[in-house]
Amino acid sequence: MNSILQKILLLLFFVFCQIQLKSQNFVVSSIGYYNVENLFDTKDDKGVNDKDFTPFGKNSWNSIKYSNKIANISEVISKISIDVNPDGLAILGLSEVENKGVIEDLVSHANIIEKNYQIVHYDSPDKRGIDVALIYQKKYFNLQSSKNYVLNHPTDSSFRTRSQLLVSGDLLGERVHIIVAHWPSRSGGEKRSKPNRIAAANLGRSIIDSIQLAEPNAKIIYMGDLNDDPTNESLTKHLKSNGNLQKLKPSQMYNPMLDLYKKGIGSLAWRDTWNIFDQILFTPSLVKNQKGLTFYKAKVFNSSFLIQKQGSYKGYPFRTFAGGNYIGGYSDHFPVYTFLIKQFK
Repeated sequence: MNSILQKILLLLFFVFCQIQLKSQNFVVSSIGYYNVENLFDTKDDKGVNDKDFTPFGKNSWNSIKYSNKIANISEVISKISIDVNPDGLAILGLSEVENKGVIEDLVSHANIIEKNYQIVHYDSPDKRGIDVALIYQKKYFNLQSSKNYVLNHPTDSSFRTRSQLLVSGDLLGERVHIIVAHWPSRSGGEKRSKPNRIAAANLGRSIIDSIQLAEPNAKIIYMGDLNDDPTNESLTKHLKSNGNLQKLKPSQMYNPMLDLYKKGIGSLAWRDTWNIFDQILFTPSLVKNQKGLTFYKAKVFNSSFLIQKQGSYKGYPFRTFAGGNYIGGYSDHFPVYTFLIKQFK
């Protein structure tokens, strides 16, 4: 199927969805997640390894490159899901942000300043100084509380990685809990790094279990760059995810990214293989809900302008650095996003 026909069919699909939703009195809200690939300021901060992202570091990271990065990421955010809801993303989880300051610069950029995004952020103990965060539009989400969970390694006291962020509040009038994570990388190989991601999955599962113990049938959304695919053990056995809606158990998380993964759709590429490490999962209370807030659809935002057009990374996400060289792109990950719908009278 050629690209023009695909675009026409996609447009028709969204028009159909909008007509259907409107005729059935539904309101649509979109929630996304984006690994923005090293959103660093230009300062050398004490206690973290960020020297590469300074004017005199390996990346010659200066104010021009930083401003370009902010403009690029804000451009992406401004375009996600606007074909279904002109307001765009109601909520967006972020990873690889250095501090609250870079997020403030991001949400105040002209591309998205009118959305008046609010910020939830905590510093994490990661050695590189990168954190997770969440931004949201007050029009859709009312913040009630937030908490930061540090991942401690069971056998290595020197282990440092990103924390997991829990944000609770009202989305379209219903209480929800959103967990944002960035699990440990695959550095050092699969065998060596796998236990770290299993530990991260166990922490995520523990947070979910704690919420459900206090609030049976709680509506929970778990999102992040998990550095594993939907079929990996960390997700299926430890986070307890399941991509089969018909066989979903009350104790499991529904993972809509599994269907995308099986179709060969990914959020990042490595050695000509697509992975979908960036995922958004839901408790059954958000996918088997006939009256309230309900999961509708999951997508990868892989528009043409986000794709590398030439060179050895042709077809990959158009990233900021490639082969050690600055190329001025967006991120080495595509954003992922989902639609939640709610029927009103």
